[in-house]
Amino acid sequence: MKHKEIIDKMSLEEKIAFCSGKSFWQTKDFSKYGIPSLFLSDGPHGLRKQVGENDHLGLNGSVRTTCFPTASAASATWDLELIEEMGNAIGKEAVKEEVNVVLGPGVNMKRSPICGRNFEYFSEDPFLSGKLGSAWIQGVQSNGVGTSLKHFALNNQELKRMSTDVLVDERALREYYLTAFEMAVKESKPTTVMCAYNKIDGIYCSDNKRLLWDILREEWGFDGAVVTDWGATNDRVEGFKAGLDLEMPGSKGRFDKEVKEAVESGILDESYIDKAVDRLLELIDRTTNTDKSIVDEDIHLKNHQLARKVAAAGGVLLKNEDKILPLKKDMNVTVIGELAKTPRYQGTGSSLVTPTKLNSLLDGISEYTKKINFAPGYTLGDYDNDDLIKEAVEKAKGCDKLILCIGLTDIYESESFDREHMRIPNNQMKLLKNLLNVNKDIIVVLVGGSAIEMPWADNVKSILHMQLSGQAGGLAAADLLFGKENPSGKLTETYPYKYEDVVNSSYFIKNPKLGDYLESMYCGYRYFETTEKEVRYPFGYGLSYTEFKYSDIDIRILDKYEIEVTATIQNIGDFDGAEVAQLYVAPQTHGAYRPVKELKGFNKVNLKKGEINKVSFKLDKRSFAIYSLDKGDWIVEEGKYYIQIGASCKDIRLEQVVELKGEKPVKSDCSEWYYSLKGIPTKKDFVTIYGEYPEYVPQTRGCYDMTSSIKEMKETSLVNKIMYKAMEKTIAKTNGGKVDYTNSRFRMIMDSASDNPMKSMPLFSPESMSVELAEFFVDTANGHMIKGLKKILKRSKSK
Repeated sequence: MKHKEIIDKMSLEEKIAFCSGKSFWQTKDFSKYGIPSLFLSDGPHGLRKQVGENDHLGLNGSVRTTCFPTASAASATWDLELIEEMGNAIGKEAVKEEVNVVLGPGVNMKRSPICGRNFEYFSEDPFLSGKLGSAWIQGVQSNGVGTSLKHFALNNQELKRMSTDVLVDERALREYYLTAFEMAVKESKPTTVMCAYNKIDGIYCSDNKRLLWDILREEWGFDGAVVTDWGATNDRVEGFKAGLDLEMPGSKGRFDKEVKEAVESGILDESYIDKAVDRLLELIDRTTNTDKSIVDEDIHLKNHQLARKVAAAGGVLLKNEDKILPLKKDMNVTVIGELAKTPRYQGTGSSLVTPTKLNSLLDGISEYTKKINFAPGYTLGDYDNDDLIKEAVEKAKGCDKLILCIGLTDIYESESFDREHMRIPNNQMKLLKNLLNVNKDIIVVLVGGSAIEMPWADNVKSILHMQLSGQAGGLAAADLLFGKENPSGKLTETYPYKYEDVVNSSYFIKNPKLGDYLESMYCGYRYFETTEKEVRYPFGYGLSYTEFKYSDIDIRILDKYEIEVTATIQNIGDFDGAEVAQLYVAPQTHGAYRPVKELKGFNKVNLKKGEINKVSFKLDKRSFAIYSLDKGDWIVEEGKYYIQIGASCKDIRLEQVVELKGEKPVKSDCSEWYYSLKGIPTKKDFVTIYGEYPEYVPQTRGCYDMTSSIKEMKETSLVNKIMYKAMEKTIAKTNGGKVDYTNSRFRMIMDSASDNPMKSMPLFSPESMSVELAEFFVDTANGHMIKGLKKILKRSKSK
């Protein structure tokens, strides 16, 4: 051990305590050993450093820092250098604010478009997410600041995220859900990895030795520290055995006694604790040597402009009929939509940043023309207001250019709960319908952090999708509308025609405590391309004001699986611009089931009007490999593979075949569904690739345990129903006194509190919810109130 000298001086109690947080955001310090405290802060798209009241949901205030575009918007840049630059800027702000570890990035897969936290994740594709995550980490850590790759692993829903048990077959786990984490660990060496709340195959991530030790450390070579998501600790003794180093935010010593007893009884070897302490001391070494001189005095001004640059590069032009865009300066424009005045620029929850400044779409447009006619058209709450619609319609009649800003409001996307559908609010749809009656030339500026149904897309002239574009997003949108910037963003997730087209739509979160991933790795374009099902906008799609010509694909085999691919891209349009050339590998081996194609390379190239340039890609064994269950390793099946280069997964411009040596292709012994993808997969299909598993049994009176929540138990318990109502009233007091489930803040807090497993309640509020009180609610729900009361009385007497 590197820090053996210090560890030998520490008592067992001190070592155990060191592996648990000192406060909500800080680790423990031991001055007598020269051990300082570390400050950890939320921050995938900007720091959320709290210095007053603390929370893990973005409820209380935080210091002002730059709010960059969220991951869903930043990823649409497909620009690794720009993402690294953004990470570097966040790292410098961390140095300024004396933050040691920034909690990000999130590289979880977008298994379903209605996961409430998709705005915080990069993509539905693991290769793209892995590359973007690596670039972000490298940028942040270049300043001597740490990062925390999250949420490891399979945190793909918000409902019951603290207790759901994920059942996934091994190939989907390896080839789809873990790949982005593996790439980021190997390519960028994050200082920490954050384990998720959920279970995998019946074992909580915080206790999961296979996940945290066998795969993360032994296979991937991770040498940093593993930290829990806030309150994700399940069994601290098993956590030490699994390789969990730091419990956050700390449990006020709740687990320390049982860990010490486990060591003294021989259940837990003290060496596990020593190794965890050693890794935490190394984390301190890696993150406490920053130099404040690297921070410019005008850092926030510079970063505001960088946020504008990232947002512009990530803006996706989905439609531009009759080349209605770009607009001309100083022209008359009518702008409709409350979101143009009151921007939605980030998601709700733990990533909520207090921006240094904020520019709306109206602010941006005013830089190009002062001839603006504005009407709100709708309220941010989804309520009908015919007067607002009437005013907007009057202003839309006969106007020169009509810009309509619509999209998802706060209640539609948030941490702690999932979306109910993929539509924009009804009042916005009603407004659009009325506007189309008087003006067909509508330019839509769309906002929202995840995929949206657009049945209205065929009826408008242009759609510029800004997603959640950060504090300077309004300026960036105007830059794109008026042609200062040429749109170059590409979608990083599929936009289906309707939610029902998604393969897992009929069973996603239907049994939230048992997440059976029946579809295996067939998510997003992997499903839609393999089934040839049409979508509204495919993965990788995005238009430009110019056009690009692809030619001259060339393939050089450097070694057995080391291949270099080049192609020529020419800007043949009328504007300077940038194109994202995407490389897909399409296997023709007819062996194991697999998607018809997968992204294995991309290259963003800037080209002036008429300019020609080459793009190059490097492929290796993993570009062609699948995970062999028999060998427990990656193999390449012998046969032909098409190398495809295009502007999206559907718009393939160049193709060439290579023939590779390898393992003899063998058809998988599984249900035919995984080859045909006809219909919806069933549990009967799933057991052929996963094996037998326990059926989900809804908890009822007599069967509740500490993984149950107040929300579940109130259905059969009067005491828990009273507690639930008390929670509503208490939380309502922080939201104007009203119980309002259409308020995103109220719903997020309420869902998080009432649906929290009872085992976790004492971790978040040990002063108001003891372990005994939590057990009382469970005992009462099971019909054993007296038993629960005796535990509380026993604790009171022992004090």
